[in-house]
Formats: sequence, C-alpha cells, structure tokens
Amino acid sequence: MPGNDNPASGVRPRRRRPARNGKADALLAFVNRLAALNSLDEQLEALVAMTSEATEADRSSIFLHDASSGELYSRVALGDHVPEIRVPDTVGIVGLVFTTGTSVLIPDAYADERFNPSVDEKTGYRTQDVLCTPIRTRRGELLGVAQALNKTNGRFTRDDLTFLEAVMQQASIVLHGTLSVAKMLDNQRKEAEFLNVVAEISSEIQLGRLLQMIMSMVTKILNAERSTLFLNDEKTNELYTEVGEGLGATRIRFPNRMGIAGTVFQTGETVNIPYAYADLRFNPAFDKQTGFFTRSLLCVPVTNKAGKAIGVTQVLNKIGGTFKKDDEVRLKAFTAQISIALENAKLFDDIQSIKNYNESILESMSNGVVTFDVDERIVTCNQAGLRILGVRQGEVLARLAADFFQGKNAWVVESIRRVKQDRTTAITMDAEIAAGTEKRSVNVTVLPLTSGKGENLGSMMLIEDISSEKRLKSTMARYMDPGLADKLLQAGEDILGGQARQATVLFSDVRNFTTLTEELGAQGTVALLNEYFTIMVECIQREGGMLDKFIGDAIMAVFGTPLAHDDDPDRGVRAAISMMRELGEYNRDRASRGRKLIDMGIGLNTDHVVSGNIGSPKRMDYTVIGDGVNLASRLESACKQYGAHILISQNTLNQLRGTYRTREIDSVVVKGKTEPVRVYEVLDYHTEGTFPAMVDVLNHFRNGIELYRLGNWDKAVHAFREALRHHPADKASQLYVQRCEHLKKHPPLGEWKGVWVMESK
Repeated sequence: MPGNDNPASGVRPRRRRPARNGKADALLAFVNRLAALNSLDEQLEALVAMTSEATEADRSSIFLHDASSGELYSRVALGDHVPEIRVPDTVGIVGLVFTTGTSVLIPDAYADERFNPSVDEKTGYRTQDVLCTPIRTRRGELLGVAQALNKTNGRFTRDDLTFLEAVMQQASIVLHGTLSVAKMLDNQRKEAEFLNVVAEISSEIQLGRLLQMIMSMVTKILNAERSTLFLNDEKTNELYTEVGEGLGATRIRFPNRMGIAGTVFQTGETVNIPYAYADLRFNPAFDKQTGFFTRSLLCVPVTNKAGKAIGVTQVLNKIGGTFKKDDEVRLKAFTAQISIALENAKLFDDIQSIKNYNESILESMSNGVVTFDVDERIVTCNQAGLRILGVRQGEVLARLAADFFQGKNAWVVESIRRVKQDRTTAITMDAEIAAGTEKRSVNVTVLPLTSGKGENLGSMMLIEDISSEKRLKSTMARYMDPGLADKLLQAGEDILGGQARQATVLFSDVRNFTTLTEELGAQGTVALLNEYFTIMVECIQREGGMLDKFIGDAIMAVFGTPLAHDDDPDRGVRAAISMMRELGEYNRDRASRGRKLIDMGIGLNTDHVVSGNIGSPKRMDYTVIGDGVNLASRLESACKQYGAHILISQNTLNQLRGTYRTREIDSVVVKGKTEPVRVYEVLDYHTEGTFPAMVDVLNHFRNGIELYRLGNWDKAVHAFREALRHHPADKASQLYVQRCEHLKKHPPLGEWKGVWVMESK
C-alpha cells in the first residue's frame, strides 16, 4: 500500500526492552528460535514479534518481495486479523527503502513528504514515527523490507534503527534458506502438477474434449478470464476453434492471416499486449459482438515436433494485472508439451470426420449401395438400398448374395462373381429387379474393392432406381435447379402456387459491359459471358444458393428458397466473397492473355419475399419478388457510387453468424422509399495489395462517419483525409470528403440525422 504501508499491521503486547549489553545474547537467542521454526509463516510471525519487541514499536510488518509480479507482500500481522497485503515495489516508504536499499528513520510521519496519510484516514490509525530497513542477504540480495511504527516510549532513535538492521541481517540468513526451500518445493509441486496435466491431456483423443481440457487448464495456470486455442485448417487456410473457455459453445473461424492470432500464426512470434485498446493491432469488433471487454492479451504459436505451426493459443485478461514474461514461458512450455496430443486428436478427428462424411454420403444418396466381402456375404446396405430392395436391415446384413438374390434377381449374383473373377467393373443398364411384390427398373454397377496393397476386399454394388419418379426427376433437372426439382417432387405442385418466406437475395452486375461488347463483337461477348457465368454460378451453387435468372450480364440468385438453411445470410455473403476472389483469379488469367479485365458489383439483402411459378401459360419461371429483391438490386447499383464491390443491408448484417471484415458505408433512403437503410461494405476478399493498411483506414473512416453524422464537417473531412493518406484509392473516403465540403456550403434543411437520399436507382 502506498505511503503508510500499514493497514493495521498488528499490535504487539509491550514487553520490557532488553538491556543494551544483553542485546547480543537476545539476538543470538532469537535467531536460534527462528531457525527452529518449520514454516515460513511461523518465522514471519516470530520475526514481526521480535521487531516490535526489539524496537518497542506499537505495530510492525515484514514485507517480502515477489519478483514475478514486482510487488512487496506481507502475510503476517499482529493485532486484528488482516488479509495478505500487496503493494508495488516502487510505491510508498517500503518501496523507497526496497528500491534504494537504504534504511530510513522518520521521526514525524506527517511532516515527511514521502508519507501518504490516506491509509491512516481509512483505518483510523495515527502514524507518528517510522523505522524501515531492507532485509538483505550477505551476498546483497534484497529479500524484502521490515517496518516498525510508533515507538511506545518516546520516539525511534538511530540506535533503534541500528539494532533493527542487525536483527534483519541475522534473520535474512534463516529467511533466505526458508524461501529457497519453499521456492524449490513450490517448483516441484508445479512441475508435478504440470506433468500430471500433460499426462491426462495426452490420453484424450476426442478433439472437442481435448480443446476444452487444454483451455480450462491454460485459463487456470495463467490466472486469466478466458482462453482459446485456434487450430489451422490447411484446406481452407483458416484458424478455427470448437470451444473457448468462457465462451460456451461458440465456434469461430477466420483467415489465418487476420488479426493478432493470424499475425502470431504467420510470424511464429509471441504477442503480449498489456492494454488491448491502446494497441492498433487489436480489433475490437469481436468484443462488440460478444459484449466482452478485453484488457490484456497474450498469444503464442503452437508448433509440432517438426517446428511447423499448427495453431495459436490466445489468453485474455490476466486477473489482477497484465501478463508477464513468466506467463509467456509457462504458456510456451505447456503448448510444446501438448502439441503432439493436439496433432493426434486432430488426426483422429479428421479420420472420424471422413468416416462420418462417407457414411453420411452413403445414407443421403438416392442410389442404393451394397457391399460384399470376399466370401460374397453382404456387409453393408444404405437406406436407399433397403428402400429399393424393399427390405429391413436385419433381413439383408450378413447373408450370402446367393441366398438373398434368388429367382428373377439371380443375375445380380452372376455380376458379383464375374467382378470377383475378372476384377473389372460390371454395368447392367435398365434392368429389372424384384423388390417384394414390386418390380423396379434399375441401373446396376458392381465394382471390385481393393486395398492400398492390391488385396481383394470384396465388391460394391450401386443400384440406381430409374422408375417413373426417377425419370421425371432426371427430366426436370435438365431445365431447372436440381434442388428445386427435388423439392417439387416431394411437395407436389403446392410449392408452385407461391409461398412467403425469408430469403437473402444477391444481385451482381458487370461494370461497363456495353463498352466490352463493342470491343469483343457478338461471338466474343457470348464466349466471355459463358466463361464468366460458369465461374459465378459455381460460387453460388457451392453455398447452396439457387440461380434465379440471368438478366443480360447480371445475375440474380436466392439463398433460402425453395430450400432453406439456418445460415442463408452467411451463405450469401460467402458466395459474394468467393465470386470476388474467383473474379480476381479470372482477371489474372485474362491479363496474362492480353485481354481486358472485368469489374463487377454485388448487392445483398435479407427480407421476406414471395416465391412461386410466375408467368403466362406459355412461359412460366420459378422466381422471387418483393421489396427485399428491389433493395438488393439498389445496393448492387450503389456499389459504383462508393467504389465498393460488395454491399449488404443491415438486415443481412444483423443475421450473420460468422465474423466478417465490414465497415458501415452509409445510411441512405433508396429510390422509391422513405425509411433509411444502413449499408455495409464487405471487405474480406481484399488483400494488402488491393486495400493497404486496412485497419488504419477503417479506424479513421469509422471516426469520420461518426463526426459526419454529428454534422462536424471539418473534423469529419480531416478523418477521411487521414484514411486517404493510408489508402489514396479509397473511393468511399473521397466521396465523403466531397459530400462534407458540399454540406458545408449548402447546410441541410431541418434536423440533420446523417441520412443521404439516393436520387438514382
């Protein structure tokens, strides 16, 4: 505690002070008594008592030094019980004595400028005079500080100080030994706990549980509030986690170059940030989403035994201070020990995922899949196979093929045996198979199963049902989305009559397409559009979206109808990001061939729409209509104004589950509407080359938007110019500089709410 350093450090019953000529004997007796005590607490208690007795003090305290935290702490007090006291080792009188290594005698505390009376004011105690001396070993190592307050008979003298120094010089011998033993035992205990934890963790093979155990232990070891271990997904180049200590079941996934975690993963260097919001590398967006406030942050790389980075460990908010060098060392040692367990669990998880994925594929297939071992015994049969064959699982598994496929189905056994003998694929088209009392038209393919070493494992039979329902579906899928065809078959014609549901609508459009067509001619234009549409439609369908229509060079797609997913807004945004990335690859290929580059804009909006088969009796199209569709189209057009490539509405942003790099671009009233809509730009597709110094630009831009909405034009212009200083090509910042200059000359009428009215579509 600063200044007084005495929150009721205790009162020792007054004893008669030993005579001067008996001090040496008393000191020797005390040291012997001190050495006979077993624990540090007992020794400290005895030392406090001896200090009070030797100096005839009313109260006294012993402060030991904690080098790991840079603090002085007192664990023993006489008189009223007080909890452990901790103060910085540079604060107050005890801090002065410790840092200088020089004793002090203060005859009148309140007359000394180094004394802080605030503790007296809190406790009601009145400090009069103070003795304070360092506790130093014979080698000069400082162990702490001894302090005595208020001599009971007069005032402290130089003799008192000299005697106290002598007491502490002798006591330091015993204390140093006890502290060394205590530190050694504590290190042994921590090492044993560490090894036990590592052993327990190493035996866990389930990745989810392993991550939970690791994070729980890291949080405990480092005395932090939260921690997360991010693993690298080499397929997607993303860092991900399945659990976060203190985050419940939150799942996070982001590019492995993004943020502090991405920086640590790429560089392999530890990042220790004592004050997160004062560090420009820290992005507070996730704090805003979760409501958590990050104070301090420690992030270290996780590497395998070959030295390859496989992830990072991030720990937040050290309780009672900031993360020290010791915390870095402990975290690195811990992650080094558990990296092998992580790789094993990740490998097991990958294998399990592949197994589940394969089983899921088999169960979700509309074709039947039946496998046989080398003895022609049925090993597996998926749900589609059971349905096509008209049996239950118990009626087919473990039976010989010859026993199950009899009579009119005996041709199946012949195909299996031919494949077994020749080790080649046998295909039978448009055959007939008896399934109970029914007959089905099927295509059957039998393939040999071979191990990686070339050993015969048996065979697999694929059964494709080409009955009337199958033929109808195949025909419909030729001219409409296959997913829509599936749903139409399940729901009949009800879905065609129209339905209202929430969906995310995506519009994209090629910029300056008319100029391109004039240069390319008719054949070149058609070839370009075919290449471009093939790439873009693949991005949309990969995320489960439905291609609604082509409108010249524009694309309209829908996520959420007729097939809805829990994350349709995310699917739409991911598709847009993928479209921009794929366009970049396509443009690089065109540039290498000396062809003109293509630019485009994308707008997305999430709203309730009406879907159904719309048109005339001669021509019907399944499509969606409504205000939500119109707004998506307006946002696509607005991309030109802001120099953006992906704009989304606040409706879409509010429903996103993933974390994306976005910035609020404007609050506008679109053509034909009266209510303002907040518009956001998605920036995840950018690289450092296409959008340099993104963090700095976004911070200045966000500040400029706030000032713009307050009507503070000059400061807003300054903020936007700062953004342009980092990224001169940022058209949005240029636009706001021009807009603010215009508003300065032509102030808005009425109350300014920061809303801009779009005059064009």
